[in-house]
This record gives sequence, structure tokens and C-alpha cells, in this order.
Amino acid sequence: MRKSLLAVGLSAVVIGSLFAVAARSTGAGTQRKPAAAAGIHKIKHVIVIMQENRSFDHYFGTYPGADGFPRAANGDFAICVQDPARGVCQKPYHDTNDLNAGGPHGQANATADVNGGKMDGFIAQAEDARRKGCKANPNDPICSQRAANPDVMGYHDGRDIANYWAYARNFVLQDHMFEPNASWSLPAHLFMVSEWSARCSRPGDPMSCVNALQAPASPKSVRPPDYAWTDLTYLLHKAGVSWRYYVFSGTEPDCQNDGMICESVKQGAQTPGIWNPLPYFDTVKQDGQLGNVTTLSSYFESAKSGTLPAVSWINPTGSVSEHPPGLVTAGQAYVTRLVNAAMRGPQWKSTAIFVSWDDWGGFYDHVRPPEVDQNGYGLRVPGLVISPYARKGLVDHQTLSFDAYVKFIEDDFLHGQRLDPLTDGRPDSRPDVRENQAILGTLVRDFSFKQKPRPALILDPHPATDLH
Repeated sequence: MRKSLLAVGLSAVVIGSLFAVAARSTGAGTQRKPAAAAGIHKIKHVIVIMQENRSFDHYFGTYPGADGFPRAANGDFAICVQDPARGVCQKPYHDTNDLNAGGPHGQANATADVNGGKMDGFIAQAEDARRKGCKANPNDPICSQRAANPDVMGYHDGRDIANYWAYARNFVLQDHMFEPNASWSLPAHLFMVSEWSARCSRPGDPMSCVNALQAPASPKSVRPPDYAWTDLTYLLHKAGVSWRYYVFSGTEPDCQNDGMICESVKQGAQTPGIWNPLPYFDTVKQDGQLGNVTTLSSYFESAKSGTLPAVSWINPTGSVSEHPPGLVTAGQAYVTRLVNAAMRGPQWKSTAIFVSWDDWGGFYDHVRPPEVDQNGYGLRVPGLVISPYARKGLVDHQTLSFDAYVKFIEDDFLHGQRLDPLTDGRPDSRPDVRENQAILGTLVRDFSFKQKPRPALILDPHPATDLH
């Protein structure tokens, strides 16, 4: 393994600069290591299921008790978004289409959608992107879907996504879960496994990495990216904590250049990319952990045999990702099968499943994201906690992001150690330690570890639906 920069010696000036960066990142000169909540260690298996491109309001804007669409005294929706092409202000509407187009969802689009807190840029952004993308790709199915009326104001409810709403009713729904970064899929997945999105100028040198919210990997480069900064698997490996990153072989759910329309790109456990970034991390290669990035079939085998690792991330293929043109029903069926597999296995009583969607996909959401740092938070996405210890029917109003997943894993398996350049033994120049942000809630509140473990809730992957 490559020795850390501190081990081989740094100049006093560089060391001083490094410690200053790290001190800023923690908000103080020392790292906070909170005592683990009583009972957290009953969770021995964490499964993170990450889907694609749905805002909270798009899936749960009408869910009872949640911070959904604002309503007037007469019960009508009290918000609308201007449609510049038609000259009307579009209110949310129930969309019964199984295929949704959504809108663009890069850094500039997030800024335009939020529009200083007005939350009114969604339709204009979708119209502009559709016009440009469909001019070059007129036969793409997204182009024929609501071409004259962008569907970013459409929403689904329990008639359409019965299983997702069933998980919310029986376990925990998080209504202030924000994408950790105000940008698209690749940065979101980098944050999910490493708490940062950056571009590195010198291979193998984490101190050469600089913040890159939109383009951590150049689509024009003929060389694969080198993610030299530290990711969570580095700490897990050092502590002897098992992990796997399961990849559904097929096609990448998103476009390489964050476009709405593109040719399909093949993906598998051996093809690093947008949704499979860990093989590009120096830490994974140096620790000999490339084999931990494996096929989805291995997940089902491990769930059945009771050999799941401590930490699992699961990556879909395009057709079940819920990224347009993936169908909503196909995504829900896939997630249901993943959850059912864990519930049927012998490790259910020690498992926590976290389900979310990597970004808002251009779909409307009415909540202005908090400004945590230069990277985000991004727009609100749905979040579900499924576990035998999850509080039944809780709507969690805490401010959360995917950083909370990392925080929970660190508290459960790493005694509260953080991905902190001051303390993790592998310095990099990240702007802050996301898990320590004061605004970030804790997933521990979604559990009741004193309760008797609840039985599995096996659902039909294909429930009745109004979608067509």
C-alpha cells in the first residue's frame, strides 16, 4: 500500500496548510467522536439501494403527514410553475404515465430550478433541454413523451407506486432527504462512497485533488479518471469490516455527459463508470479490494445463504433504475425483489435497508435545499428506512443527505471515525467533513432498538397500479 504523505514527510509549510484545511473541515481542531447510540450495533448489515432521478414531491408530494405540496384552504395545490412555452402557470398533476421524461439535472440546472429559493425553473429547464436534445435524437422515446407538455410537474401516489408507499406506512419515510450535492449522478455516487466529488491532477496524490461538483471526470479524456482521495472502503478495510458493491450488469442508467438523451453504455462489475466508481479509487486498488465490486447475482446468493457483508451498495441497470426511459413499475419491482431477498434471508433481524434516489431528475420539488457548503445540498429526494427495528409509520422530518448513510455506517462499524483528512491517515484537500455538519440529522432516530424485531413484509413486485 502506498505510504501516506505524512509518513514520508512533508515540509512544515505543507503540513501547516494541511492541518488548517482539516481543521476547517471539522469545524474545530479536533474530531468529534460521539458515543454510539444504544442498540445501533444490533444492525450488523447495512444495505444502500440507490435508484435514479426522482424528487420527493414527485413520489410522495401527497403522502399524509409529509412535507408535500403546499395546499390552499380549499385543498387545492397552492403552488404552480410558469410554463414559458404555453404562457400558463402549471400546478402539480397526477401523472399516470409509467414512462416519465423529467428534466436536466446538472449543476447549472439545479441552480436554475431553485432560482434563489423561488423553486420555479423546472419547466423552462425541461423545455430547453428537450428542444436541444430531441433536435439531434428525434426518435428517442423521451422525445415523444409529453413533448408539448413537460412532465416535471407530474406526481405519483399510492395508486401508482403501492409498494413504495407500503414501505413508508410500515417503516420510515424521510421527507427532508437531500441529494448531498447540487448536481447529477456521478457526483452523487462519489459522495455516497467518499463524501466528495473532485478531480485529481496527479495520479496517486490525494492532495492534488480539487473540488469538482459537475465534472470530476472529463468526458473528453481518453484516460480513465483517477480518484485519488479517500473513500469509505479505505476505513472499512483498515477496520476489517466487510463490504460489497453489487452491480446489475446491463447498461448505465445515466448519460456520460449528464445529458438527457444518449446512446446506451454497457456496465458490469468489471466496467467502472458513473454508477460504478469504486474501481477508479486508488484506495480500492491498493487495498486489493477490486473483487468486492461484484455482480448483483452475488447479492441474492448472499442474502439467501446469510453471508451478506456488513456494508452493501447496490447499483441498478438502466431499465430498472427509474431514470428515463426506465419505467416506474420496473424500478419498483426491482427494488421490491431486493428488499424481499433481504427479508427472506436469515440476516433480516440484523439488517437496515436505506432506499433513495440519487438526484431529483429535473422533477419539481417545492423545498429549497439548505446551503451547507460550496457543493450542496442538492434538491430533495425520497428516502426510506426498512428494518425490523425501524419505527412503524414514522415520517422523519430531520434534515438528511446521503452523508447520513456514511455517518451511520461509521458510528455502527467504525466507532464514530470519520472520513477526515486530519485523522484518517490519508490526507486530502476536501473542503469539509460532511458527516460532522451541524445541520445533518442522525438515522439512529429512525430506529427503536428496544422493540422486538418486526417480521418481514414480503410484497408482490407487481402490485396493481394506475400507471400505463
